[in-house]
Amino acid sequence: MKAIRRFTVRPVLPQALAALDELAANLRWSWHQPTIDLFRDADAAAWDALADPVGLLGDIAPERLADLAADESFVARANALRDDLRAYLAEPRWYQSLTDAPRSIAYFSPEFGIAAALPQYSGGLGILAGDHLKSASDLGVPIVGVGLFYRAGYFRQAISRDGWQEESYPVLDPDGLPMRLVRTPDGAAACVVLALPEGRALTARIWRLDVGRVPLLLLDTDIPENAEELRGVTDRLYGGGGEHRLLQELLLGIGGTRAVKLFSELEDRPEPEVFHSNEGHAGFLGLERAADLIGEGLAFDAALRVVRAGTVFTTHTPVPAGIDRFDAGLVERYFSTDLLPGVDVADVLALGAEPDAAPDAPASFNMAFMGLRLAQRANGVSKLHGEVSRAMFQPLWPGFDAEDVPIASVTNGVHAPTWTDPEVAALPELDAVSDGDLWAVKRRMREHLVDDARRRMSAAWAEENPGIADPAWYRELLDPDVLTIGFARRVPTYKRLTLMLHDEERLRALLTHPERPVQLVIAGKSHPADDEGKRLIQRLVEFSQGLDVRHRIVFLPNYDIGMAQHLYPGCDIWLNNPLRPLEACGTSGMKAAMNGALNLSILDGWWNEYYDDRNGWAIPSADSAGDGAERDALEAASLYDLLEHQVAPRYYERDAAGVPTKWVADMRHTLRTLSPALSADRMVREYVETLYAPAAKAERAISASGYQPARDLAAWVTRVEAAWPSVHVAHVESGGVDATPQLGEDLHVRAYVELGDLVPDDVKVELVHGHLGAGDQLTGIRRLRLDLESHDLGAPATFHGTVRLDRSGSFGYTVRIVPNHALLATPAELGLLATA
Repeated sequence: MKAIRRFTVRPVLPQALAALDELAANLRWSWHQPTIDLFRDADAAAWDALADPVGLLGDIAPERLADLAADESFVARANALRDDLRAYLAEPRWYQSLTDAPRSIAYFSPEFGIAAALPQYSGGLGILAGDHLKSASDLGVPIVGVGLFYRAGYFRQAISRDGWQEESYPVLDPDGLPMRLVRTPDGAAACVVLALPEGRALTARIWRLDVGRVPLLLLDTDIPENAEELRGVTDRLYGGGGEHRLLQELLLGIGGTRAVKLFSELEDRPEPEVFHSNEGHAGFLGLERAADLIGEGLAFDAALRVVRAGTVFTTHTPVPAGIDRFDAGLVERYFSTDLLPGVDVADVLALGAEPDAAPDAPASFNMAFMGLRLAQRANGVSKLHGEVSRAMFQPLWPGFDAEDVPIASVTNGVHAPTWTDPEVAALPELDAVSDGDLWAVKRRMREHLVDDARRRMSAAWAEENPGIADPAWYRELLDPDVLTIGFARRVPTYKRLTLMLHDEERLRALLTHPERPVQLVIAGKSHPADDEGKRLIQRLVEFSQGLDVRHRIVFLPNYDIGMAQHLYPGCDIWLNNPLRPLEACGTSGMKAAMNGALNLSILDGWWNEYYDDRNGWAIPSADSAGDGAERDALEAASLYDLLEHQVAPRYYERDAAGVPTKWVADMRHTLRTLSPALSADRMVREYVETLYAPAAKAERAISASGYQPARDLAAWVTRVEAAWPSVHVAHVESGGVDATPQLGEDLHVRAYVELGDLVPDDVKVELVHGHLGAGDQLTGIRRLRLDLESHDLGAPATFHGTVRLDRSGSFGYTVRIVPNHALLATPAELGLLATA
């Protein structure tokens, strides 16, 4: 019989075990192995089933609690770990050694992957956000995380008998999770309210989770104050249609900004100086901040300058189809209300307008374009993705070359304490570990993966076939002594889940090779609305059920953090074969590398910048193939060739002790060189040094003296934009080189520039020079700012400069003019350019 209501009753622990409550309440346990060991020792079976201290303490038998309270050694361990946690939360860390750093940073993301017990993530974006918070905590960075609390998370995946993905949505009970309501001084739940069309209102209460030192605020609309249809706004991650998604993103950006402000007041914390939007979903945060500033007396243009100075925007998508777009009429309807007092709906629509849209296309509101227009600093998530992003978003900066587009890159990282297996973490200095011992560690991790895969398959069978025993061959599924390849990720078509099946007979031969077999462990979820992705899963599952291969290939349902923590360490090879360059980063391969796995990947995302010929293999990209089918065929053939002729032979080449010494040498090299580089600590430091600190400095500068610099800059921008059509290069003269220029000669350039109503200080005139490529395009570009020579009333301004010819070969140059102001972060910021 099914219950009509559910809730969690928390236990009253014996006083001797009070430390357990404190340890369970802070999510630091999710990456602190001694605390995990403590909870597992309290009840191993409950821990293995739940991996959640709050749930474990609720399930543990009273008799067991009494035994633990009487166990002086256990109590002493718990108290010592509590004291360690308190010290961790209070002591100065890396960030506290910095000067002039932001007092507080708000980090917005639509999803956060912290622990398996909190299914508030769908894939890499959420896991990245969780790792960002964890490393920020370890480094002492004063971040406040902001997201939504989805009552049904993303979804729980099952696979039917015919291989079709089936979704279910178990409802989460917040009382059974390590979170608590933010409350006002009178004890009431703190809430934020958004005005909606037709006089309606959306109210959300604020849950707080502690991720080490970092508070994470999650907004929840499933409360009595809301009408029934609005209670479901935070029902599921990425669920519902366009209007439902818009409501979620309004709540995340506008409601989240209000929640941070309220939380700062209640906790007597400094308000954030920097706002970081992890993807475009939270982009409306900039409009809420602008509305606040308008309330303080600023005009919209000046408020926009303040907002931009303190905002960082990270794009994760390498394809236009991955960007959230809404019907412009729908957005207009929501902002033609009291949602943001003082903000004109026309200004809102202009921020999301698509400059490259077809004239006859329906008007769309582009969340990424808005995010970039509201942020003075933006980045992609790998070097290659930065290049792709600069090209993709170039229409926002017309006339500028892609390399001038102001989007930098910070390559993602992964949180080492979360993703490094305890056996690897416990290793001494690598040079002190013998090949045999290192190989034995990898073998044990592979065995754990095999055991976990068999358990998961049996559990999935029991769920789909209640009362029927699982197949006997499940006990022989996979082999801990066979070369193990992992492939797990979301299942959009560009990630090519089934590329490995392009030639089924060739794959079958690899799986069943008599001397050098391989085995594949595969997992991943398709979006519930993506039937094409589901068909890919179905095809893979159908192949995996073949009698000759079913012990060598398995699709594990319901890919999540718990599965991943066995899968990454247990694999020898991590496979990734997206369509290049559509993988923004691909952090799963990083997690595998941190456990000594070698990568076998298309040179995309992070692998493009870190592959060094010893940490794995690069699958050649057939970019010049005639069509997608030919490209798939060529790249699949390369994959099979690498596995058959390089990967498997090296793996099975053993010394007298049965150790693959060349393979272990590559494992050792991977652990030594990649572990520091791929760390989220490195990533967060980069964000602090290259984005957060400059943003805080810019925000302080533009906000000084009651925001007078913002008013002055807004007026200057208006003047420059009005005058810019009259700005042009009238004439360029050059001299100083022979008829046949020689290396080492000096080229003198003089440019005559018409400034219209501007003055020379309003512009920067640059000599742009480099090698000549196809179509006289400059490559290897360098820039030299030309000095003002003269400016007589009514005559062109004259600028001059000298460049030494220090490179032989073809040479070309031009002159360009860009706006110049101390509060602009880049020459391209205003999108204004004049060239000779």
